[in-house]
Amino acid sequence: MVTPDLHPAPSPEPAALLAQGRRLEHLTIAWNALEAAASLAAGILAGSIALVGFGLDSVLETFSAIVLLWRLRPGIEPQARERIESKAHRWVGVCFLALAAYIAVESVWGLWQHLVPEKSILGIAIAVAAIMVMPMLATSKRRIAEKLGSKALRSDSRQADFCAYLSATLLVGLMLNWLVGWWWADAVAALVMVPVIVVEGVDGLRGKGCADCTPKPE
Repeated sequence: MVTPDLHPAPSPEPAALLAQGRRLEHLTIAWNALEAAASLAAGILAGSIALVGFGLDSVLETFSAIVLLWRLRPGIEPQARERIESKAHRWVGVCFLALAAYIAVESVWGLWQHLVPEKSILGIAIAVAAIMVMPMLATSKRRIAEKLGSKALRSDSRQADFCAYLSATLLVGLMLNWLVGWWWADAVAALVMVPVIVVEGVDGLRGKGCADCTPKPE
């Protein structure tokens, strides 16, 4: 008589879905790296706190995407994968909280000192592009995450949603400064970003972005 296995090994994740997930993360890394470089350059040139903060956020999101890309490789031991990914995302969480503190201090200082940023057409173009690209990435990641049953990829799609929100906030601040001359709109837009970045940081510390990817049963 054959004794049934009470603890069967989990079924392997579909290779095609993992490949799609990796392609999405490659695209995310490429986009965020370009977005970070352009935002930081434009922000430094224009003296825009919101643009610099947005660029630094993109740097952290690039690192987060690199961690998830590593996680989507086939054949990784679940225990090692979860342990290393959890540590990485907790460090990212700490960096997000530090970024939120930096933006808050810089924004308040800019308002106190009446620091007037230059108008930035490049910054506006970056924000518009991000508003178009990030929702598409978020939707695609959620679709793959649903098929894989991946909490990590679903969390990453939420980061793309956050980025789209930050892009919209950035665009409002830059447009108000450009069209109406409201110099304080840049610092206020940066302050509005702070709660969103704090949420990202807290989620990272709690390990919400690091959950193991358990595929759904066929």
